[in-house]
Formats: sequence, structure tokens, C-alpha cells
Amino acid sequence: MMSNHTTVSTFLLWGFSSFPHLRGLLFVMIFFSHGTILTANVSIMVAVKLSHNLHTPMYFFLCGLSFSETCSTMAIIPRTLADLLSDSKTISLPECATQMFVFFGLGANNCFIMAAMSYDRYTAIHKPLHYPILMTHKICFQFITASWMVGFLLSLCIVIVVFNLSFCDSNTIQHFFCDISPVVSLACDYTSRHEMVIFGLSAFVLAGSCVFIVMSYVFIVSTVVKMPSAEGRYKVFSTCSSHLTVVCIHYGFAGFVYLRPKDRDSFREDMLMAVTYTVLTPLLNPIVYSLRNKEMQTALRKVLGKTGSSLRG
Repeated sequence: MMSNHTTVSTFLLWGFSSFPHLRGLLFVMIFFSHGTILTANVSIMVAVKLSHNLHTPMYFFLCGLSFSETCSTMAIIPRTLADLLSDSKTISLPECATQMFVFFGLGANNCFIMAAMSYDRYTAIHKPLHYPILMTHKICFQFITASWMVGFLLSLCIVIVVFNLSFCDSNTIQHFFCDISPVVSLACDYTSRHEMVIFGLSAFVLAGSCVFIVMSYVFIVSTVVKMPSAEGRYKVFSTCSSHLTVVCIHYGFAGFVYLRPKDRDSFREDMLMAVTYTVLTPLLNPIVYSLRNKEMQTALRKVLGKTGSSLRG
């Protein structure tokens, strides 16, 4: 994968070194956010597993999304916390490539799972009589498997393009993890052709899945507006509101960072936005689904009640 012309063997993750007076505060905030992310997402996965009324395609996909979000934060945040406490912020070239591969593979996986969730809502609302046939457990598992495989395949393509470049000048990455733009900015032979390939792959993941989601909701809305009952329309929209909220948050931040034109002056801005989608977005997903979903609230109360009883016992 690595080019023979590459002379840089290690990188320096400069990242939060730009804010030395905030290192302690950032560590505390990110540490507690990470703990909350793990607790919230694991609680959702356990609630879905233990509550039989949540054994439906929608919650199966939500469980898959929670697991993927948990893994994506584990790929970035522990290393970030260690760097905030350490004066040495070096990362080897293979470690950097691995971090990029895992993070973007999981990020693409999240996009495809959210697209599968929109298809599930479309099928349930537009074709309710065929729903049990179209969304069997086997088909849902195939959706999840395809999301992981395609996501990591596309991530592998990006990593191959990036790390076949020659890094022969500065080795300082202006970021707190191996993001695409800060890494390729260090390359000596990065051209518009490389930029177009990376943009095309990123656009396929973000724009492609987003278009699929929008089309699904166009059909959903066209079906809902024909319903004679206002109560029925409200019930349908309420089942989709959590997913729509998460989609808007996820695609809003990811699209801003990966699909807009880049320049060197935007790295600090991108880094601050990256804190949002690596820390805040995985935290908001379980909060949105638990606050706006009564079934999930009931299941979580049962799980927390059982946990409390076992701890007291």
C-alpha cells in the first residue's frame, strides 16, 4: 500500500497543541463525553437485545448504528485523550493509515445503515402488507453486512490513494487524528486527480446515501398526506422524527467537512467541527432516540431497573 518514495515514517498530531491553555478542560470534557457515549450506546444495544417488543427491523438497525458509533469513537477518542496528557504526539505511518481506514470505514457504514433505516420506514409506511416479507431478519442482516463490507471497501480505496502519495516535507498533521485533508496536505505529489478520486469516493458515501434517504422520505410524505386521519399522519411522522433528526445532524456536519472546498486556512475550523462529529454526534444519537421514542424509554427503564437491582443484590 505504501509508496517506495515515502520518506516520512512518523507523523506529529499537532491537533489540540494549538490550544495549550485548554488541554485540561478538553481532556475532562472529552473523557466524560466518551464515557457517556459508551454507556448510552451500550444501554441501547442491551435494551434492544433484552426487550422482545424491540425485536423489529427498525431497532435492529438502531442497534447496528449504536455499535458502529461506539467503534468509531473507540478508533479516535482514546488516542486523543492520551495525546492530551502526553508531550509526545507522534503516530507511525502504518498506525495513521489504520486509524483512517477504521474511522472512515465505520463512518461510511453509519451512512449506509441510516439509508437502510430510511428504506425500512418507507417499506413499513408505503407497503405495510408486504412489510413482513420485505424486511425479514435475514434481509436486515444482509443490509447490515453489505453496509460494513461496502463501507470498509470504500475506506480501503481512500487509504490506498492517500498513502501511496509521497510525504517528504513536513510531518505535522494539523489535526487530532489522521483525517484526509490534513494528511494529503503534507504530500509532495498530491494532484487534482487524487483530489477528484477522494472527493468522488466521499461523495458516493455521503451524497449517494443522502439522496437515497431523501427519495425514501419523498415517498413516505406522499403516502402520509393521503391518509384521511390526522392522528394517523401524526403517528407516522413521530416514528420517523428520531431518524430524521439523526440524519440531519450526521450529514450536516460530515457534509460540511468532507464535501466543501479545502484550503490550508480551513484546517483549524475543520478540526473544531471534527470534535463535534467524533464526540457530540455519537452522544446525540442515543439521546435523540431515547427522548423521542416511548418504546425505547420503557426498555431503557427496565434495563436500568434490572441493573440497579443486581447491584443492590
